[in-house]
Amino acid sequence: MIIKGRLVETGEAVAITAAHGVITELAAIAGENEHLPWLSPGWVDLQVNGFGGYDLNGETTTVSDVEGVTEALHKHGVTTYLPTVITGHFDRMQQAFAVIEAYRSAGRKGSKSIAGIHMEGPYLSGEDGSRGAHPREHIRNPDWEEFQKLQEAAGGLITMMTLAPEREGAVPFIRKLASEGIVVAIGHTMATGEQIAQAVDAGATLCTHLGNGSQPMLPRHPNYIWHQLAEDRLWATFIPDGHHLAPPVLKAMLRAKGKRSILVSDCTQFGGMAPGVYDSLIGGKVELTADGHLHTVNNPNILAGSAAALDLGIANAVRYTDMTLAEAVEASTLRPSQVMNDPSIGRLAVDGAATFTRFNYSGQDGQITVLDTIVAGETVYSQA
Repeated sequence: MIIKGRLVETGEAVAITAAHGVITELAAIAGENEHLPWLSPGWVDLQVNGFGGYDLNGETTTVSDVEGVTEALHKHGVTTYLPTVITGHFDRMQQAFAVIEAYRSAGRKGSKSIAGIHMEGPYLSGEDGSRGAHPREHIRNPDWEEFQKLQEAAGGLITMMTLAPEREGAVPFIRKLASEGIVVAIGHTMATGEQIAQAVDAGATLCTHLGNGSQPMLPRHPNYIWHQLAEDRLWATFIPDGHHLAPPVLKAMLRAKGKRSILVSDCTQFGGMAPGVYDSLIGGKVELTADGHLHTVNNPNILAGSAAALDLGIANAVRYTDMTLAEAVEASTLRPSQVMNDPSIGRLAVDGAATFTRFNYSGQDGQITVLDTIVAGETVYSQA
C-alpha cells in the first residue's frame, strides 16, 4: 500500500508505504503539494456512545451495534475510539462490556479500531444538571468489587473511567484505578476545589467533556468548572459540536487548557439520523432538531449527548476558535495518545501502525470531507 498526501502538521507532501499493517517508509515527494489531500494519523475519539442508529447503551447491546457504530465512524475519519458504556444497572453494563470485548477479540472487520473502553458512570453526581442524562436510579458510590466484575466481563478493556470525586470512597477508588494503569477522568461532578485537588493527587489526570455535565446555573466563582480549568495537571476533553459549548466558551476553554485540550464527539445513536423525537434508554424521550441539537424532551436545557462525529468537531474547532487545522487534528490524534499513554495510536512513524485519515479541508466554508480511512493497513472506508 502506498498513500500520498500532505502532512497536516507541516504541509509537506509525502508518500507512505505500508506492509502487513505497518508503515515501512515515509518519504517526502516534490512538486505535488497543492494538489494532494491532507493526511494525518487516524483520528481518535475517546467518547462514543453510539452512532448511525446503533446504540452501545441500549437495554441489550449486540455485536451488530458495535460493528455498526465502528463502520459509521469510519465514514467520518475516525480510525480509533473508546466505546463508552454509561450508567445503568449492573447486568446491562456487564452485558455491554462482554459484547464489546467479544467483538474485538473475534477480529471482526474494524475491531482494531477499538483501543479500549470508556466507563462513564455509574459513580457520578446524582444531582440534576450534573448527572446530565444519566439515570438517577442507577447512580451509586464507587464499588471496587463491582468494578472488578465489570472489568472481567470486559476482558480488561476498560482503560478509562469517568467519576465524580465527591462520591463516598472516590479518592481511594481513584488511587486503585491509577495503580492499574486506568486513566481516571473527573466528570458529572459537583466537587469542591479541595475534592478535585484530592482526586488529582490520587491519580486523576483528565476532565470529561469539561463545561458540560453540570448545573445550568453556577456561582460565578469559585465553581467546579473554574477549578478544573485552573488545575494544570488535568487534561480536558471538549465537545465542539456547536451545542455543548457556545463558540466563545469553547474558544476560552481551549485557550485555558492549551496543549492539554482534546476533542471528542460524545456521539450517540442519533448521530446521522433525521430530526425527530426518539425513545432512548438513556434520557427517556429525546429530541434531535434540524440543527443537530439533541436534548431531553422533558427539559430542553439538558443535553442528551451529541449527534455529531469528530470530523465536524475538528472543523468547528477551527471555525469557532483560534485553533489551526493542525492543532485541531493534533487534539484528535497525538494528545489522546498522550493522555491514554498509548503510543500505538494517534501517530505516524516508520514501524508504527499504518492507521491514518486522508481528507480535504475547505478554508472557504470550513468543511471537512473524508476521503479514506485506513486502519492497520486496511482501507475501511473510501469515498471513491
